[in-house]
Amino acid sequence: MGVLDLVDRSWPLLKRGVEVHTFAYRASRGLIGHHIPILGIDMLLLEHVGARSGKRRTTPLLYIRDGNNLAIIASKGGNPRHPAWFHNLRANPETTVQVGSERRAVRARVADSEERERLWQRAVETYSQYADYQARTDREIPVVVLEPR
Repeated sequence: MGVLDLVDRSWPLLKRGVEVHTFAYRASRGLIGHHIPILGIDMLLLEHVGARSGKRRTTPLLYIRDGNNLAIIASKGGNPRHPAWFHNLRANPETTVQVGSERRAVRARVADSEERERLWQRAVETYSQYADYQARTDREIPVVVLEPR
């Protein structure tokens, strides 16, 4: 059984973990769930609207700061398909994120190639698993820039 098979089979458990993380993050205004000490990473809550369903969704994601912008990585663990939130942001780029206790209105866009290269390097320095995820897939993993609006 490959890594992707394992991820697909464990999705119900992963989904429950995402729901608990999101609840704790919101309820504590980011005191729980914003900084993950064991991994040394920071997480935000991305709100997005389903491209087809129109349903509001929230996804916790690792992010990196880039001046006034934030960058998130559409890795989906190296899956051959982009994550649903990526498709949703392309259809509805104006959204909101929660970073710690702060809520921000943002506009999402895919980083151009030069910007992607710079941000990808920073993302891999922050979370080395991204390099492994890229090695698992033939697609170029997109970097999404969240600009203040």
